[in-house]
Amino acid sequence: MSKYLNPKADLTFKKIFGKHPNLVKSLLNALLPLPDGMQIMSVEYLTPENVPNTPAKKYSIVDVRCKDNYNRHFIVEMQSYWTQEFFSRTVFNAAAAYSNQLQKGISFEELKDVYALSLVNEEAFCFNAEGEFIQEYYIANKKHPADIHTNLALIFVELPKFKPSNKGDKAMKELWMKFLTQIDENTKEVDPDLLANPEISEALQIVEESAYTDAEMAAYQKYWLDIITERSSILGAEKRGENRGIEKGRAEGRAEGRAEEKLAIARNLKELNTMTPALIAKATGLSIDEINNL
Repeated sequence: MSKYLNPKADLTFKKIFGKHPNLVKSLLNALLPLPDGMQIMSVEYLTPENVPNTPAKKYSIVDVRCKDNYNRHFIVEMQSYWTQEFFSRTVFNAAAAYSNQLQKGISFEELKDVYALSLVNEEAFCFNAEGEFIQEYYIANKKHPADIHTNLALIFVELPKFKPSNKGDKAMKELWMKFLTQIDENTKEVDPDLLANPEISEALQIVEESAYTDAEMAAYQKYWLDIITERSSILGAEKRGENRGIEKGRAEGRAEGRAEEKLAIARNLKELNTMTPALIAKATGLSIDEINNL
């Protein structure tokens, strides 16, 4: 029985989609909202560039940059842990890919669309409608939402939100999503539909553990260890921040309670009409203006 590695790791993901043009072409055609009649026929790999250095860089892999037969540019990225920073990072990478086309001496009118496909291994957005695991962002007119420009298309695929079809759907979108969400070290039995599809079957062969050297397996294990370590560090920092926020809230609450108590005492003394505002101020620590306004 074959033992598989997780295709979402750095090493495996790059082997599948960074070295096999037919597989990245299939993935892009399956998951991207390409215009009718504009399916990708071929891809050419480009050298990754303009990748910003981020604190959580291990969580985000800019694995593939390529262009197709229409000269459209594509960025494929796996994000193992989501923060809002990654959305900004995706915008940056897509904008850089779009603007860098000018370096080849073409005019603005000749700039081709850029698609940034981010596969996210977490629930990144609050939209939870059934089957809504792909989020699309474009340049749009706020007052006229139908006026959409696809110059920059940001496509986020939330892997945990995917639910396999019960109808035996054999569409490539369904098959690639099953591959990305069902295959890992614990896989004992592979969906027959995945084995029957030539492209998915090829991807399965690439992630068979037997195809990796000892050095590659060590790098694979180190990747997941780094993910766990860095994620724990970030979650710990977030927890410490939450605790500081709770303690600050408690302190502010105690301060507000003491202030209310002083006002109540001052109000009672004022109603007795036996002390001047100056004496009440001295007794409570409030200002004379505060007392006069009670």
